[in-house]
Amino acid sequence: MNAPDTRQLRALLALALALAAIALLWLLLGATRSALELWRELAGLPALLRYALIGALAAFAGLSTWAVWRLLHPRPRAARPVAAPSRDTVEQRIRQLQSRQAETTRFEAELQELDRRAAAGERYVAVFGEISAGKSSLVRALAPEAQVDVDVLGGTTTLVSHHRGRVDALDIVLADVPGMQEVQAREREALARDEALRAHAVVYVAGGDVTRAQDQELRWLRGYGKPLLLALNKIDQYDDTQRTQLLATLRERYAGIVDRVVAVQAGGRESFVRRLADGREERVVRDAPPQLDPLREALRDCLDADTGALEQARAGAVIGRLGEQLGTAERAMRERESQAIVDRHTRRAIIGALAAVAPGTDLLIQGALATSLVRELAALHEIPVKQIDLDAFLRDAALNLRTTSSIVLAIAGNALKAFPGLGTLSGGVVHAVAYGLIFDSLGHAVGRTLLEQHRFDQEQAQQTLQRLLSEQARSRVAHVAKLALDGLAGDRDAR
Repeated sequence: MNAPDTRQLRALLALALALAAIALLWLLLGATRSALELWRELAGLPALLRYALIGALAAFAGLSTWAVWRLLHPRPRAARPVAAPSRDTVEQRIRQLQSRQAETTRFEAELQELDRRAAAGERYVAVFGEISAGKSSLVRALAPEAQVDVDVLGGTTTLVSHHRGRVDALDIVLADVPGMQEVQAREREALARDEALRAHAVVYVAGGDVTRAQDQELRWLRGYGKPLLLALNKIDQYDDTQRTQLLATLRERYAGIVDRVVAVQAGGRESFVRRLADGREERVVRDAPPQLDPLREALRDCLDADTGALEQARAGAVIGRLGEQLGTAERAMRERESQAIVDRHTRRAIIGALAAVAPGTDLLIQGALATSLVRELAALHEIPVKQIDLDAFLRDAALNLRTTSSIVLAIAGNALKAFPGLGTLSGGVVHAVAYGLIFDSLGHAVGRTLLEQHRFDQEQAQQTLQRLLSEQARSRVAHVAKLALDGLAGDRDAR
């Protein structure tokens, strides 16, 4: 078979290239002519005005070039210290949680530990890093004769150990914390992070080049504004050239993130080949002497600073972390209380539906009950809601319900079939479950919007409501069906 003739295709490509070249040349000639005309016009201006315009054009070109270069080469974001709330604010939030029957023991214990360490006047150093990086070996090398203290925090004695040592003339307490990135060890990692924030300084130990997870940890630690050292351990694994290159890379990458990058050898075992007098060779394994002078010097520089400043940075880190944890606890508390409000109004809607004369004929929201539901949720989140916004939201919700009423009734009927012996109950029970689903969906839509947006976002609440009304989440539907059956049982008992 003859090869296909491509001469016509090549001719078309050649023609296209020729036209493109002509167009580009024409543009260049046009730009040159415009530049010459501009230059002639500038030459006819007074010297002062001419130089001012030339300077302005040069400045514009320079700024444009700088903007393009900066866009292509963005500066790494410097980690900003976490803005910690005041201690009074934290204590007030703890009291508010206590008044609402929330568990606050761990928050109070953290404040007590903060005060205890401040009163003791000791300098704490947390040795932090991933597993197998050599943290424990480094602690033993820095404090070879220290006895392990029983940790003062209840329940963590086997996870965090404290060792007293000295760096030159400074007495320090070294905290050996659990390693990061352990399999199924989230609680240990949380304890390690908390202990790192309780310390005056942190030594982050890496066994080689920093991974992405380690990079995130370093930036997270820097965010709390306390002294941070990066210790490259196991330097015996690299030759001089490799060690120099790796240290240079780390120092460039983490300039402004860590206070200093140092190379250390925490000890362990070393192996080498020894040549005997008779010419034979033997491999010798012996204890490797620690090489910690750079780390000791860096620790001395970090800790031999103003004690008040060190304590202030440490307290700020602890209080900042407490603020984050309190936020999580407050969110969980609001979710629980929000669920209680939704359940209470859902029960009322179910009872009203069971008492209806013509069940199943109308699924529009009962205005007063719906208004009460939204107002209670808004009060829980301390978000004001105008009556005009509330009326508009409920009006739109009623319109949505008209288009989804059949879906809601179908979901309610299917839900009852999950309960043995109840699949053939009257339409009144189906009607009650449908009403319950409406109020449950309405409450969760408003509650999620208030929790996430911190304002009454009508559009998002409507979208969430429509999605909840159309989905068949088994756990939620079963929960509403159980409320309906409990209401039915209560109604029978009343009779």
